[in-house]
Amino acid sequence: MYFLSGWPKRLLCPLGSPADAPFHIQSDPQRAFFAVLAPARLSIWYSRPSVLIVTHKEPTKSSMQFGSYKQAEWRPDSTMIAVSTTNGYMLFFHITSTRGDKYLYEPVYPKGSPQVKGTPHFKDEQRAPSLHLEMRKILDLQAPIMSLQSVLEDLLVATSDGLLHLIHWEGMTNGRKAINLCTVPFSVDLQSSRAGSFLGFADVHIRDMEYCATLDGFAVVFNDGRVGFITPVSSRFTAEQLHGVWPQDVVDGTCVAVNNKYRLMAFGCVSGSVQVYTIDNTTGAMLLSHKLELTAKQYPDIWNKTGAVKLMKWSPDNSVVIVTWEYGGLSLWSVFGAQLICTLGGDFAYRSDGIKKDPLKINSMSWGAEGYHLWVISGFGSQNTEIESNLKSIVKQPGILLFQFIKSVLTVNPCMSNQEQVLLQGEDRLYLNCGEASQAQNPRSSSAHSENKPSREKSPFANEGLESQGLSTLLGHRHWHVVQISSIYLENNWPIRFSAIDKLGQNIAVVGKFGFAHYSLLTKKWKLFGNITQEQNMIVTGGLAWWNDFIVLACYNINDRQEELRVYLRTSNLDNAFAHITKAQAETLLLSVFRDMVIVFRADCSICLYSIERKSDGPNTTATIQVLQEVSMSRYIPHPFLVVSVTLTSVSTENGITLKMPQQARDAESIMLNLAGQLIMMQRDRSGPQIREKNCNPNQRKPLPFCPPVVLAQSVENVWTTCRANKQKRHLLEALWLSCGGAGMKVWLPLFPRDHRKPHSFLSQRIMLPFHINIYPLAVLFEDALVLGAVNDTLLYDSLYTRNSGREQLEVLFPFCVVERTSQIYLHHILRQLLVRNLGEQALLLAQSCAALPYFPHVLELMLHEVLEEEATSREPIPDPLLPTVAKFITEFPLFLQTVVHCARKTEYALWNYLFAAVGNPKDLFEECLMAQDLDTAASYLIILQNMEVPAVSRQHATLLFSTALEQGKWDLCRHMIRFLKAIGSGESETPPPTPTTQEPSSSGGFEFFRNRSISLSQSAENVPASKFSLQKTLSMPSGPSGKRWSRDSDCAENMYIDMMLWRHARRLLEEVRLKDLGCFAAQLGFELISWLCKERTRAARVDNFVLALKRLHKDFLWPLPIIPASSISSPFKNGKYRTGEQLLKSQSANPFLNLEMDTGVSNVQRSQSWLGNIGPTHHEIDSASSHGPQMQDAFLSPLFNKGDECSIGSATDLTESSSMVDGDWTVVDENFSTLSLTQSELEHISMELASKGPHKSQVQLRYLLHIFMEAGCLDWCIVIGLILRESSVINQILVIIQSTEVDGEMLQNIKTGLHAVDRWASTDCPGYKPFLNIIKPQLQKLSEITEEQVEPEAFQPVTVGKTPEQTSPRAEDSRGSLGHGSIPQGDSGGSSTSSQREEDTAREEEEESFQDGTYDCSVS
Repeated sequence: MYFLSGWPKRLLCPLGSPADAPFHIQSDPQRAFFAVLAPARLSIWYSRPSVLIVTHKEPTKSSMQFGSYKQAEWRPDSTMIAVSTTNGYMLFFHITSTRGDKYLYEPVYPKGSPQVKGTPHFKDEQRAPSLHLEMRKILDLQAPIMSLQSVLEDLLVATSDGLLHLIHWEGMTNGRKAINLCTVPFSVDLQSSRAGSFLGFADVHIRDMEYCATLDGFAVVFNDGRVGFITPVSSRFTAEQLHGVWPQDVVDGTCVAVNNKYRLMAFGCVSGSVQVYTIDNTTGAMLLSHKLELTAKQYPDIWNKTGAVKLMKWSPDNSVVIVTWEYGGLSLWSVFGAQLICTLGGDFAYRSDGIKKDPLKINSMSWGAEGYHLWVISGFGSQNTEIESNLKSIVKQPGILLFQFIKSVLTVNPCMSNQEQVLLQGEDRLYLNCGEASQAQNPRSSSAHSENKPSREKSPFANEGLESQGLSTLLGHRHWHVVQISSIYLENNWPIRFSAIDKLGQNIAVVGKFGFAHYSLLTKKWKLFGNITQEQNMIVTGGLAWWNDFIVLACYNINDRQEELRVYLRTSNLDNAFAHITKAQAETLLLSVFRDMVIVFRADCSICLYSIERKSDGPNTTATIQVLQEVSMSRYIPHPFLVVSVTLTSVSTENGITLKMPQQARDAESIMLNLAGQLIMMQRDRSGPQIREKNCNPNQRKPLPFCPPVVLAQSVENVWTTCRANKQKRHLLEALWLSCGGAGMKVWLPLFPRDHRKPHSFLSQRIMLPFHINIYPLAVLFEDALVLGAVNDTLLYDSLYTRNSGREQLEVLFPFCVVERTSQIYLHHILRQLLVRNLGEQALLLAQSCAALPYFPHVLELMLHEVLEEEATSREPIPDPLLPTVAKFITEFPLFLQTVVHCARKTEYALWNYLFAAVGNPKDLFEECLMAQDLDTAASYLIILQNMEVPAVSRQHATLLFSTALEQGKWDLCRHMIRFLKAIGSGESETPPPTPTTQEPSSSGGFEFFRNRSISLSQSAENVPASKFSLQKTLSMPSGPSGKRWSRDSDCAENMYIDMMLWRHARRLLEEVRLKDLGCFAAQLGFELISWLCKERTRAARVDNFVLALKRLHKDFLWPLPIIPASSISSPFKNGKYRTGEQLLKSQSANPFLNLEMDTGVSNVQRSQSWLGNIGPTHHEIDSASSHGPQMQDAFLSPLFNKGDECSIGSATDLTESSSMVDGDWTVVDENFSTLSLTQSELEHISMELASKGPHKSQVQLRYLLHIFMEAGCLDWCIVIGLILRESSVINQILVIIQSTEVDGEMLQNIKTGLHAVDRWASTDCPGYKPFLNIIKPQLQKLSEITEEQVEPEAFQPVTVGKTPEQTSPRAEDSRGSLGHGSIPQGDSGGSSTSSQREEDTAREEEEESFQDGTYDCSVS
């Protein structure tokens, strides 16, 4: 409602002795002038600018006679001030304007400034009038004056001798006797049967009193702490005609403040609480409405130590009350008790270093115009001597503090309640929550989250500008969109009284003292009246509202002395010539717009409905207004000022189902009237025969009369309703939302029968549900089930000042106040209230309509959590627990399992048994998650099971989850599960290892998942120092790495158990020919593939069906089956002309690691090239003896023996662990191609080559797997991969291995039969493979020869003979550094193997010369 803004300002009073410090401030009725009292001084201050105008100083002699000044009261017309003194004198001062047109502090403008040209009323702005103050009358009442109060044309004065004096303003006692309080009868109520008792004490007198115009009486506080209300029974004000009522339970009253609009009397008490009373209309008794008190929960250290309530003041618009206490502090409350601000906690009470500050003590305070300022005279407490000494300088130069406030538009212009924007107005600026206008241009139907709401676009009112804004726009960010009000308009028309924003949040209109102005957020421009006399001639009285592009307002025309209703078009110039003006009978107090109707409430207590429609006659577009209906409310409304808001709504007690005509369901069905906090509804009377007149024009049809009013709710501050329709969300859109102050919110919800069945006659069609929210509601987003609000936040800046320099700085004493946007979900409160009332079916309908909201899972979780906390921590047994109902309700939604586990994880362990007793056994829920394939939720249940069950059970469930996660390839989860199983296995004696960090997929390369291959799971990749990536970590040690992997507790049976599961999974993948999955599995989980394959070489790692394996690989790696190119015979690469480019392409194809990120250093690149020299075509080994020597100098591959020490086969994988692939291969190809001149046929040939390749990533992966299988000695798999890559070099290499080492005869036989099967399949089904098979035919023959003369094989050792796992020293690894797949140590097998290899190479060279197609590939993805 009201929010503090910034720091308070300090106004310095003229220097004087500390005895002259001001102690009392009182504003005049218009709040333009403030009377400030010091012991012998009366000063008049002006509000804008805040300056001192005139001071009257009492001479010392008369000051001795009168005593010091005590209180001041203004005459209603601001021409006199009455001042009471301690010795019982009343002094009457006259205020006269001096020297005609003269002003104080006239602004000086530079020559030629536009301000000088000026306007007629220009002189009034921004300068204080020059006034003269003169004492005219002195009246001696012969007793100390306790309180004085201006009542209409008289002044009521209460003295300490128990008398009430009624004094005329001219200083006469009117010839009436003073009334003795002892003669006024007091009773509990005003019913005549009970005679009142008298006060009966000689020393009873009034301590404080305030007049209430709307109740026509006085709220009084007596010196003994009792409180009461004195009212004249008839119009004459004499002792016989007065009667008092009092509540019997207040005995410690200290002060009183009256709210005229809501007819409330707030009595401050010694206990520090405020009791707010209202008068019962029927009996006249005082009824307690609510209390304002600090709670121990919010202010545990101060709530009962505030001292008595010292002062209370209602704001000018009667919407908030400010309360201060004896020991300091200031708090702000809404009408019905919602706390908005309190300075006893947080940054107000504590410095940034945690030291408690002395709270601000307030001696007197008064609200400024429109409630934008609070003028405060502070008295700094003497509790803390250090503070006292620090603040001497303040006391030396006493001052007035001005607290600045921003307030919600709803306080003054309640017609804004059918909007979804939050609009706050400050003294010179507006705060909007609707974001930038560029966002706001998209109405909600096209907003980001409307995919779920197609019905909204089909709304019959979609084209009437009734769309609401998008959720993202309204919630956007935490910052406000601040609009500075035009300074030209403010100069003449300060303060701003009303403001309004249109439905789409793109235009704002403001109303000041005269006229109005409007602003467009799209153009960022203000539009003011061109003719200033027109502006100064109108006073807007009843607020203003937007209707499409028009501004509708009610105003008083000063020249014609006529009340009018006007409509201005936003797009035309602001001029009365373009306005539609309708005369009104009486002053309009409130105005609101519903669809195409305007409803106004007038000072004669009548309501008038107008229809408004757009008229385009020629170039000018205007809107015309016609009276539809008038309703007199004078029998129900005691005083027109009591009506807080009036709204037309489509809400009715009937739900529209029972209405005979469906289109009337969202018409203007009823009038909602907030009468001093009572919400009154008047519905249309449909009992008559009017409904049957279907054929006549709706505009000519006579509107239906209204039924007598019904009271819907009490203590209502604001009402929200919408006229939009949406079949999916009828519950929310046809509901009525009420804000009830301290009691929270209420919703009047419609109840719909399911499937349009006939409603039960005994069931109510609407239900009022109360619920509490933590913010003060300022707007309701109906479809989104959100309440928007604002909240004060504070920032401390006291650390910027040193202790000595800034002691009296306001920046040190007070924090800087800002207003934050905030929002809250309310759906879970409503669902819970429906379930409490056994309306589960309605709750289900409502929840299903909102299930598409992004925060719906959170709603269910909140509901479950709140009910669980309440019931599980309750001390008394709950007769009818709600938790089982809530649990059953949540099971209706697919999010049930997540909701329960999230709730459990956020609740303490002690409540789990209670929760799972209601929702079901966690073991069953875990199994449900597994069945639903929701593994992440299952993992959360596992943590619960671990805490609630014995380790064996959690291990069993973890195993289940682990195997499912393996199956589905959820690698993150698998890593967590390995860690979890290890933690269980070690008896949870040590802390579980940290979760491995997830790898971001790199941009290309296909090697992302090989980066952490050999890092043990107990270390995350980041924790491994760079040295770990050196070549000490080789891949071909069968038992080394797996030993290292669980080195921390290698003897633990749990690791064996985990290994068994991993092996079983790997075996399944191989049996199902899922090589791609196997690669991912090994890379992600650090599975030692090579050592495992060595063991499984003759079992799981055998290829049983070559053709099936080949087909499966084609499919898994998206590798196209080969086709026979037409140009295969005349390939341009046959001759040696292109050897350079050819060699380049060849090395490209064999070298997927060519362009590694350079952070791995140059040696890595060279290393990888030498390794690839081994697995790729090995030309360069014979190049020195070859005739093609000169051409071969351009090859990229460096000779093997250059870096003999570093080049291990593992180096390639080591590279992948410390760097990622980049798709840079093309750049090298381009450079070389630019030097070649290719013909059309050659380009065709290259494109054909590319077409027969799969994606680059697949190629990298296949080569990697080839390398792994080669190391593990699974030659049958190597053959399959060689076939798919169509590289004869691979087949050659395998033959070299078979010849050079002893290979299992069974494997050879398997390869031979497999290749024959492939040959048969290629002949029948896939002729594209034939050219390649022809290339390798010689090798196949050689293979069959080897097979036939095969002797008994020995145990196979991969590549190096006699290598044992114990040889883990770096030198042992380096000794095999120069060995590749096909290369053999020079002196290893004697000359025979070397010569046979040379023969092979020569033969292969010749074949490549004749069939180039099969061998060259280009690494292009």
